[in-house]
Amino acid sequence: MKLSLVVPCYNEAGNVALFQKAAIEAFADCNYSYEIIFVDDGSTDATLHELRKLHKAQACPTKVISFSRNFGKEAGIYAGLQHASGDYICLIDADLQQRPEVTREMVKFLEENEDYDMVTAYQDRRNEGKILSFFKKSFYKIINGLSDVNMKSDASDFRTFRRSVAESILKLAEYHRFSKGIFAWVGYKTHYIPYTACQRATGNTKWNFRKLTNYAIDGIIGYSTKPLRISTFLGMLTSLAALIYLIIVVLEKLIAGIDIPGYATVTVLILFLGSMQLFCIGIIGEYVGRNFEQSKNRPVFISKEILDIE
Repeated sequence: MKLSLVVPCYNEAGNVALFQKAAIEAFADCNYSYEIIFVDDGSTDATLHELRKLHKAQACPTKVISFSRNFGKEAGIYAGLQHASGDYICLIDADLQQRPEVTREMVKFLEENEDYDMVTAYQDRRNEGKILSFFKKSFYKIINGLSDVNMKSDASDFRTFRRSVAESILKLAEYHRFSKGIFAWVGYKTHYIPYTACQRATGNTKWNFRKLTNYAIDGIIGYSTKPLRISTFLGMLTSLAALIYLIIVVLEKLIAGIDIPGYATVTVLILFLGSMQLFCIGIIGEYVGRNFEQSKNRPVFISKEILDIE
């Protein structure tokens, strides 16, 4: 098999058939074999029903993996990589914002440039609000400043890579997965190409500000321990400030005869130090919680149904 298209799906009943049709048209005269691996991430609509119909018809080689519940897109990617058999693997969304025609260009580039292992698409123009765009740019600045690996701003999960890259990623069986960090961590020489996301074929995006915020926190916690060092530094800084203030208060009392500051000052200091402690404990708790969940050795996903090409 030359190419495997890994397509995570969550409530994409109106898009999966359209995606398959677009892929068939895009690869009609490519003269190499390909397969589509749909991963149903516990959809609550008719997505699985539509995928069963596509698998039964086999208009092109089609596999279907259905989760027992919603495990998230990262788990869908991991499951798709496990079942991909192609020499090249492409991660692509089912909503047709990312076009299969671009995948064909990615494969062509890798065939013509053997020194590159991966082609990653990044959005050169985003159709989103200024506030969301600001937070996304800020996230990449923060995570690249904290992390030991560099993640390209606006790089998407839409990418095509050689099997060697997929095998390296499959070795990382961590429970909390952050694909952008994983791809940056495993390395490999990457070529970046710009693309403009098309409009969704049907339906609405599943991402919102809360989910994006949680995703960003997973990325920062998963690929940097510097927040722990920041909490240590803040603790040392506040301790030093408290010691200096204590010396000042004692000298004022003994030398100048000034009364010890009153209720308002003490209250402000208690609130400040208490909030700083809770903030640092919260940072430590994020790391402890993730270690706790990882220590259970639970699977990244559970498949309730697998429909292979055979």
